[in-house]
Amino acid sequence: MQERLILISNDDGISAKGLDSLIRIAQPYGKIVVVAPSTTQSGKSHSVSLTTPIRYEIRHSSKNLEKYVLFGTPVDCVKGALTKILPRKPDLMLSGINHGSNSAISVVYSGTMGAAIEASFYGIPSIGLSIVTHDLDADFETIEKTAPALIEKVLKQGLPDQVSLNVNYPVTTPEEFKGFKICSQTKSYWYEDFEETVDIHGNKSYFQHGHLVNMEPENPNCDENALAENYAAIVPVRADFTEYKMIDKLKKWNL
Repeated sequence: MQERLILISNDDGISAKGLDSLIRIAQPYGKIVVVAPSTTQSGKSHSVSLTTPIRYEIRHSSKNLEKYVLFGTPVDCVKGALTKILPRKPDLMLSGINHGSNSAISVVYSGTMGAAIEASFYGIPSIGLSIVTHDLDADFETIEKTAPALIEKVLKQGLPDQVSLNVNYPVTTPEEFKGFKICSQTKSYWYEDFEETVDIHGNKSYFQHGHLVNMEPENPNCDENALAENYAAIVPVRADFTEYKMIDKLKKWNL
């Protein structure tokens, strides 16, 4: 039987602690090829490099692990892996572990999920994993102990065509962790603030800050509220933006 091939990427860059943790989680399941950005690419969503050349370099090569750094976005990493680096289509794609939540509307902005969603376009079962802290030295013990069960299920059961899983973990100990909860994406938005600064030449610039506004705080089945209860929230994601309920209504407009 052909050995499983697992593609791993992220948006925090090749040196992120979360990436090393995800490699440890995935190692029992097949040969791993990492293709990760050279630097942090947070908030890149599904961005691709169309006007700048892309290059990659190998950083490690052994029997069961190859690591490449690619100078581009997370989606560039997946495209580069599938077209230039991998010998065949992988059996599984894992993205993360992201330092910071990608729950609720954040999934739209997420480079971590951009990579997972891109891989799902090609029929590759794909999982994006994140933890709800931006701490560069985050503790991934709970994820390392529990994520293998999810990976094994996906390898056994598969995922529907062009569907990926958005998995967010709370910051919690293994003892306090309540398990996985299948959720919907929380209806939400980011409230933005722009902090003004002035440089030595008098030019104004702005640092963007914001906080997530949860528009359904009483819904126990959405990801934000599951995380608050110490569950890891699993949301199945499909990149089809069609609002099917609106199609028949629009037809009645007789345009």
